[in-house]
Amino acid sequence: MYWVTSCKTQETVDYSTQIKPILNKKCIACHGGVKKQGGWSLLFEEEAKAKLKSGKYAIVPGDVKASEMIRRLTLEDPEERMPFEHEALPDEEIELLSQWIKEGAKWGEHWAYQKVEKATVPSTETDWAKNDIDHFILQKATENGLEMSPAAKPEILARRVSLDLIGFQKDSPTKTEYLKSPTLANYEKLVDELLASSHYGEKWTSMWLDLARYADTKGYERDAGRNIWRYRDWLINAFNADMPYDQFLTEQLAGDLLPNPTEEQYIATAFHRNTMTNDEGGTDNEEFRVAAVMDRVNTTWETLMGTTFACVQCHSHPYDGFKHEEYYQFMGFFNNTRDVDSYEDYPWIRHFDSKQKEELNQLADRLKQKTSEAETQKIVRFIKTLQPSIASLESDNFVNAELSDTKWLAMRNNSSARIPNVPWNGVNNLVMSYSSRLPGGKLLFHQGSPKGAVIGQMLLKHKSKGWELTEVSLEPINETDELYITYSNPNLKDNLTTGVSFNFFHFTNTFPDNSSKKAYWDLLNAKTENTPIMVDNTVSMSRETRVFERGSWLSLGDQVNPGTPALLNEFSEDYPKNRLGLAKWMTAEENPLTARTIVNRLWEQIWGIGIVETLEDLGTQGETPSNQALLDHLSWKLMHEYDWKLKPLLKEMVMSAAYKQDSKLSPEKIERDPSNRWMARGPRIRLSAEQIRDQALAATTILNPKMYGPPVMPTQPEGIWFSPYNGAKWVESEGDEKYRRALYTYWKRTSAYPSMLNFDAVGREVCSSRRIRTNTPLQALTTLNDEAYIDIATQMAEQIGFEKPQENIATAYKNLTGRTINAERANALLELYETAFKSYQESKANLPQKDAMILVFSAVLNLDEVLTKS
Repeated sequence: MYWVTSCKTQETVDYSTQIKPILNKKCIACHGGVKKQGGWSLLFEEEAKAKLKSGKYAIVPGDVKASEMIRRLTLEDPEERMPFEHEALPDEEIELLSQWIKEGAKWGEHWAYQKVEKATVPSTETDWAKNDIDHFILQKATENGLEMSPAAKPEILARRVSLDLIGFQKDSPTKTEYLKSPTLANYEKLVDELLASSHYGEKWTSMWLDLARYADTKGYERDAGRNIWRYRDWLINAFNADMPYDQFLTEQLAGDLLPNPTEEQYIATAFHRNTMTNDEGGTDNEEFRVAAVMDRVNTTWETLMGTTFACVQCHSHPYDGFKHEEYYQFMGFFNNTRDVDSYEDYPWIRHFDSKQKEELNQLADRLKQKTSEAETQKIVRFIKTLQPSIASLESDNFVNAELSDTKWLAMRNNSSARIPNVPWNGVNNLVMSYSSRLPGGKLLFHQGSPKGAVIGQMLLKHKSKGWELTEVSLEPINETDELYITYSNPNLKDNLTTGVSFNFFHFTNTFPDNSSKKAYWDLLNAKTENTPIMVDNTVSMSRETRVFERGSWLSLGDQVNPGTPALLNEFSEDYPKNRLGLAKWMTAEENPLTARTIVNRLWEQIWGIGIVETLEDLGTQGETPSNQALLDHLSWKLMHEYDWKLKPLLKEMVMSAAYKQDSKLSPEKIERDPSNRWMARGPRIRLSAEQIRDQALAATTILNPKMYGPPVMPTQPEGIWFSPYNGAKWVESEGDEKYRRALYTYWKRTSAYPSMLNFDAVGREVCSSRRIRTNTPLQALTTLNDEAYIDIATQMAEQIGFEKPQENIATAYKNLTGRTINAERANALLELYETAFKSYQESKANLPQKDAMILVFSAVLNLDEVLTKS
């Protein structure tokens, strides 16, 4: 055994960058959030420095010899030496740990959990740099022995910046002028034009849809359709308007909690209604409601704060300072929402046409003259959202009744059920959605028990056609009590047949204006399209949030209140303890993660790799930033100079000299920086699945520029879909609808558009922070053989022509790459054409020239320079 009394380290040891990596790699697997062997944990300072079972201390600040950890690390007996059953730590790591203890064992925070501070721009004497970004990049590149690359050619840069800002190439007089005279001023005009383009919002929405796990279906086994495309359109408008990012997040997290929320603010909250809903019969609705709530927690952390938080569901974080109970405190912000895994995806925002909106405004004006502003707003909110309502699937205490297919309360003859969480408080009216299968049924509403006092009744006089709305007068009860509903019908002879079903119950007061009652009911009964949204429970419906022991929703532990982890910025007393308060906490300038996460995400979209490569994890197990000072500089600037607006930030990125570099590789740069982390050359990455499709369409005149609206179904081979229960099929869109941009393609979770999946698109069952690029033969087969791409190649042959092969090939290449084809490529493609033409001629094809050119154009679509941003 030996004691370390000195250390080669000259400077003070830093916990975050020098000590924490050793602990995470060598120690925390046994002494952390999951395991606490010997009752000792290194995850939290108070635990690491606490007394051991032996009475000793593992870490004694300032005293290496008294620190049991160092003694155990240096023992020779493998039964006692740590790490147990692993190789001993290298001497230099033990020396580093010893020096750290000697210096006082100062704990530290990981860089990503510290407040963003203004960074000092490096002083680099060079004419090369065009803005602050360049100084940061030049400094790092120089430190790593790299020289910056020359500027890319104008035609390459014009294609690059178009792909980055709007997702495809688009000709314009501004672009023509830049290519004719590639000055800095003309380049800036091109950048400004692209940022102002309506297609800008489409491109960046395409990125966000992965984060929002957006799909046109609900997921799970049935994977039935969901009408949520208006959320996608909200994103496009928000990006195009350059909505400040803090507002952008606030409206998505809590638009419904803003004062008098607009229809658009309600739609924004569909961000967290993209969670999956399980419509399979026999499932436990509460189980999948909880699964949706947890998905919202995990998505909020990974997507908006770049932090792995999902594991804290089961135990304290293994590597970062997040405690198990803090997961459920955070879950408390989302646990009180009104959705309950219902088949109809309640709650909704109902979309009225212009005439209905005017009628609603007039109704509100009349109501204000008859009742209070608060009561008027309650009525208007119910008309718009059908909330607050109790979903019938929340009913219980069934006698001769049940949940039909776990979706609705269904009652047989002489049956009863309890309606929970009734907000009495003097209410005297019930609006309910029901379906009667035959006339003659009688409904009684009882106080306290199925045989309690009758406080309301209704005779069902006819057979319903689907769900119907009606109202029942109730005797007001000014106390909290249970409500039971009973059903009987002398016409119902079969004891096993359902006589009546219920969808929801809305408890309210008698409508205050008889002269407006017809307008009220006309609006309630109006057939509308609907979008799932977030709405919070009322006080009487509020849920308790409890810790799940070991993460199981069936093992309830202590009750907790909404809260945020102690490791990050404080939750101000001025913030409401709901999702709106959460949004304020996340977008406060003290929050260390939100700005860094979006800056890192935008950087990855431009450069193909984030400043922190692991976009999903800025924590201690994430990759080390390639340029933390630059990340902090841009994050601070986003908040304080750009007022959270993303367009100025993106403009700064693409105006930098670093961005405008040529992307050509050299053996030296491949060896020193294979992934281009130091950015001593321009970005060169394969395009996204959406960009590949969009640019192929844009290379012809068939790209349909139409924006917004329901999803479309472009060309897809038969037999891709198999939809259980409803037999839904892929029905190819008519006319030029099938040539719309990729983000409008119908997205079925269990069977996403196959050609995009082959280019690494994701299923969107959960959020995806980044797509990992692959290189497989399926990708070449897609652009060469997929029906959609054969169709595009055919359209190219018809538009560009096929009777002048050399000229036609050059035109197609220019349309797709933005530059003139060289002799080597032209000759290779011409040879392919001649070979194909001869083959088609011998097979007696009707149009051998055209068929041969279609094949060549398919090959052009598959070229590396077409599929790559370089």
